[in-house]
Amino acid sequence: MGTGSGNGSDNGMMSVEDFRAEARAWIRENLDRREPAPAGKAAPEVTTKEDIEKARVLQRKLFDGGFAGISYPVEYGGRGLTALHERVFREEAAGFEAPDFGVVGSVTFGAIGRSLIEHCTPEFLEQHIPKILSGEEMWCQFYSEPEAGSDLAGIRTRAIRDGDRWIITGSKIWSSGAYLADWAMCLARTDWSAPKHRGLTWFAIPCDAKGVTINQIRQINGDAEFCEEFLDEVEVTDDDLIGEVNKGWAVTQTMLVYERGAGDGSATTLEPRKLAPDLVALAERVGRLDDPAARQAIATAHINDFAQYHLGKRISDRLRNSAVPDPHVAAYGKLAAGVLAPTRARLAMEVGGPAAVSWTPGDEEEGRPALDYLNGRRISIAAGTNEMQRNGIGERVLGLPREPSFDTNKPFSDVLKAARNWDSRGG
Repeated sequence: MGTGSGNGSDNGMMSVEDFRAEARAWIRENLDRREPAPAGKAAPEVTTKEDIEKARVLQRKLFDGGFAGISYPVEYGGRGLTALHERVFREEAAGFEAPDFGVVGSVTFGAIGRSLIEHCTPEFLEQHIPKILSGEEMWCQFYSEPEAGSDLAGIRTRAIRDGDRWIITGSKIWSSGAYLADWAMCLARTDWSAPKHRGLTWFAIPCDAKGVTINQIRQINGDAEFCEEFLDEVEVTDDDLIGEVNKGWAVTQTMLVYERGAGDGSATTLEPRKLAPDLVALAERVGRLDDPAARQAIATAHINDFAQYHLGKRISDRLRNSAVPDPHVAAYGKLAAGVLAPTRARLAMEVGGPAAVSWTPGDEEEGRPALDYLNGRRISIAAGTNEMQRNGIGERVLGLPREPSFDTNKPFSDVLKAARNWDSRGG
């Protein structure tokens, strides 16, 4: 398992000050200083297998040194410390070469890793978590489908038991970084006679398994981060179950807490203390540092950044102190991001004017406002639309009346039949 597991003697009792001193000494001894990016150049994005392999080397170094999975359980290779300790490590490692797995790393160490810890058997965790923490396994989600996006329980990928095997057939879409992943968490329907939330099961699937096809999807900004997948009689076993059969919605609820960005906010985000530095640089580039309208836009962006950070921190604190974290509480953070991301993208347009949508070829920083504008509404849709977040908050947190629903308690097979007949009564 590597010496990463051997550093768990702290058993969660090491003070933040002592951990900071240990981390600072180890980082300076074992990591290289990162060269500042040239002016006008952003850090390159992780888009290739070669990028992933480079990150694996550094991740293994962190794992062997005891600085991977800082808040993960000791028995599976982590340190058993807190999100605050993770944040301290991030602060100390700023300016050094650290492993960067891009979006697939965020998904692996965040929503997926945390969900596995909460729902899988010790045997499953012993097999996979140390490999995740050491960088050997990167994971993605086979979750949304062409006909099941915000209505997450409406998925139609099926898993049929065949002796000691499960045969999975269907299609998935919008899987971030799937083409770079080694494994996938896949949601499938295992009981079509149950209501749609009660007949779901999660499985672990190797991304190179027979019958799995992964295609990248070209996006409006030219990236191809999202993927679609086709599953053609993919075979797995009971050893690949994540949680209990037909009780996959419980796993889904856990994943939504982390996917909505509320699980470890204090560990993954640093407080925005500088005044919207990207917008200040943009204002300087277009000669508007003294323009009152530009200055007001910059101040608004900074206030929103600051408020969003502290909202996320408060939500994280509440969820960590809850016996059963509520994904509808986490929805506040997701909704804030969905509202403020397009607002911030628009503010860049107000500061930069025409210059915000034109740039010198090859200058990625000059092009960033335009790309952010194109991507501005992605977070208001991905992982559940703003409207879905408002519904959940209104009904589950504020106690407002539920919207009428005709399919909540019907067998899912009957729901599909009614939909085909355009008859909400199922007749």
